[in-house]
Amino acid sequence: MNKRHMLAIILASVLLTLPIFAAGQGEAVKSASFDKSKYFVTVATGPTSGLYYPIGGAFSALFQNRLGYKSSAQATGASAENLTLLKEGRAEVAILMSDAVAQAYAAYGPYEGQKPFDELRALLGLYPNYVQLVTTDKTGIKSFYDLKNKRVGVGAPNSGVELNARLMYEAHGMTYADSRIDYLNYGEAINQLKNNQMDAVFVTSGIPNATIMELGTVSKIVLIPIEGEGQANLMAKYPFFTPEIIPADTYDMSGDVATVTVRNILATTTAMPEEAAYELVKGVFEHISDIQAAHATAKKHISFENSHVGVGIPFHEGAERYYREMGWK
Repeated sequence: MNKRHMLAIILASVLLTLPIFAAGQGEAVKSASFDKSKYFVTVATGPTSGLYYPIGGAFSALFQNRLGYKSSAQATGASAENLTLLKEGRAEVAILMSDAVAQAYAAYGPYEGQKPFDELRALLGLYPNYVQLVTTDKTGIKSFYDLKNKRVGVGAPNSGVELNARLMYEAHGMTYADSRIDYLNYGEAINQLKNNQMDAVFVTSGIPNATIMELGTVSKIVLIPIEGEGQANLMAKYPFFTPEIIPADTYDMSGDVATVTVRNILATTTAMPEEAAYELVKGVFEHISDIQAAHATAKKHISFENSHVGVGIPFHEGAERYYREMGWK
């Protein structure tokens, strides 16, 4: 064996022991190390009476039936509980309102004094939640200020609905002390409204909301507008709210109603493996019709084009990788 052959053998041996840095090889190794059969995806949704539940169920079904993950959808008290489930590692994915996300991420409002939940990461933006202050024509309530001394359902304590209600009172120069507050979830509160045991109920959800529609079978629905100075105060302090109109035909009302909306997002945490986040987001948009079939609101709003709307926290690195591949900067 001559010296040239000997040097070639030595060089080949050295190269075999070095890490591979060629383009694409890092991702291949990463994919090989991730075993989706051992990764369970719990999707935290909301009460069975709201939109989070069927839409969250559609995400879970897609993850399992289309992408091969083990997954289940869990009924919850919605945003506030979902944040706790994510923080404690008892859910991998959750639907959240962006106002609750902003407050938990930066530790203000009801989360003041707590450690910022800066491990939160977005997967995609979903659809707008409309603040719907519901009453009937029997109560005589026509404006927000008419809630004084009235029985008002504001949502379960620290739920996304209740956080919204608290901010609405603040924006109108009022506090809970001005009304007789009941901390019921909106499904229970609407039942009380049907029985004349409640005067008004906060419902923050997509439209139309099935629980409000059910109320319309026994009473004439009236939505109290969020408008004027109250709306201006709200958006000045909390820019995640945007003005919107609820069309009259949503609930067979006498006219359109001004209100505000806040976006929902599908979120996870930094604990999710990059490859899982990448596959979940990619799979959602490759089978988006499965999600859009869950509800008319999902069909109207959940799309690739809306995936970044209303998202005020960083995206998961796996989601970012997919969006970059699809041309997002």
